[in-house]
Amino acid sequence: MGEKTVQKNPVDMTVKIGGLTLQNPVMTASGTFGYGGEYAPLMEISRLGAMVTKTITLEPRLGNPQPRIWELPYGMLNSIGLANIGVENFIGRALPQSVKFGIPVIVNIAGKDEGDYGELIRILDGEEGVAAYELNVSCPNVKKGGLLFGADSEAVGRITADCRKATDKPIIVKLTPNVADIAPIAKSAEAAGADGLTVANTVLGMAVDIETRKPRIPFVTAGYSGPGIKPVNLAKVYQARQAVKIPIIGCGGIMNWPDAVEYIITGAAAVQVGSATYKNPRIAIEVIEGIERYLIGKGVDSIGVLTASLYIVH
Repeated sequence: MGEKTVQKNPVDMTVKIGGLTLQNPVMTASGTFGYGGEYAPLMEISRLGAMVTKTITLEPRLGNPQPRIWELPYGMLNSIGLANIGVENFIGRALPQSVKFGIPVIVNIAGKDEGDYGELIRILDGEEGVAAYELNVSCPNVKKGGLLFGADSEAVGRITADCRKATDKPIIVKLTPNVADIAPIAKSAEAAGADGLTVANTVLGMAVDIETRKPRIPFVTAGYSGPGIKPVNLAKVYQARQAVKIPIIGCGGIMNWPDAVEYIITGAAAVQVGSATYKNPRIAIEVIEGIERYLIGKGVDSIGVLTASLYIVH
């Protein structure tokens, strides 16, 4: 019998973020995929480029009062408030489940104080299976930290620098779209040693019950996600791409593969699929397949050729 022929993928879908290599540019967004195991019966997690965990903090958090989600015609409001099991429980209970799928696990971390981020990394860094860190300096649903850090370029720089001292693993900073100009914040993260940026988190929003005249969400404001924010975050990716050289991960309102391709053309090396997963648990896999078909149809042999290929007529 002759040798078995190994069929090669006609398109190079690999992406590098710092020292991290992804088999394709599609990952899950933090807060929308739990710790991975929850979706195992519904999709082939091993086909993802990477998995980003739900946000982890030093201590367990109960999160904000209910109701914490309000559905809208073009997306949803959420004010979960970073509810999570805390870092020690994550290491003991969740991380072993997250790493079993054979793809990079990017641990999303957040803190009430600037020093919490570096402390979290110092606790996590020796654990097997942690491939990289995503610094959540942009959550709009907490009273301390989050957006208060993310809107301040100096705070972002300090947090990133402290985390850089704590690890040699890739650091990705998740930025907020709730600023007039994202460029100074992106530059600050890059200068402090970030390997990549996630652009961007949810847009600040709210909804009101006109019968009771009360906010739909007890926290009052919330993070708005879904297709309605894609034009906003797409513009933020464009602005950030002009400001920095490190890879950008596009996030916000990706509901299908053409949405993902828009982000990549605009300047993202990779993308995160978030709230669309609630409607279709397999959407991230469909996005991977769609991007690959698009590249083949265009005669492009590498995803890198597409990144930041936006054609602007002056």
